[in-house]
Amino acid sequence: MEITKVLDAKGLACPMPIVKTKKAINELESGQIVEIHATDKGAKNDLSAWAQSGGHELVKHEEDSDVLKFWIKKG
Repeated sequence: MEITKVLDAKGLACPMPIVKTKKAINELESGQIVEIHATDKGAKNDLSAWAQSGGHELVKHEEDSDVLKFWIKKG
């Protein structure tokens, strides 16, 4: 998986991880992937729902100790 952009949203509370992800996605071409690092537990549901509603694909997510990592492919 080729990552185009990495977004550090650690320490940010809702809705900032979504706001920053939206800005990052807007800078990508269709098919490119942004990797997001967040610490807000709500980001798991928020980013999943946001990606689906925006026509993007949540490729995968994982938890690495306190950091949630997401990979979203621009639709």
